[in-house]
Amino acid sequence: MIYITRKEHFNAAHKLYNPKWSDEKNNEVFGKCSNPNWHGHNYNLYVTVKGSVNSDTGYSVNLKELSLIIRTYVTDKLDHKNLNLDVPFMQGLMPSTENVAIAIWKELLPYINALDCQLHSIKLYETENNYVEYFGGE
Repeated sequence: MIYITRKEHFNAAHKLYNPKWSDEKNNEVFGKCSNPNWHGHNYNLYVTVKGSVNSDTGYSVNLKELSLIIRTYVTDKLDHKNLNLDVPFMQGLMPSTENVAIAIWKELLPYINALDCQLHSIKLYETENNYVEYFGGE
């Protein structure tokens, strides 16, 4: 079994805000991230897949195909968008980095499964200091 990772990038805005709470409580819990005028991040996405090396190609997966899948089904839908308003697969979710990573996993899974490999993890950097890593399951 070998693991290979593809890095992609997108920029997106969001606001962390629970409508069940007062503005004061949202500010207490989320701080600047509950800014009513939104805020943005330059996200770095790392998609790791695992599989066996194909003896004919020397690849476990064709990275051009993997990149195309990531861009088509995830980054093109997220880039320069508002995660709260513009992204159908984020509707009804608090757009925390954790939830974005889980949603990305769910979006990619059927397309990665069609390749001759398995989705291993999603690592999503929100800032250079903060990232989440997701390995499937809930």
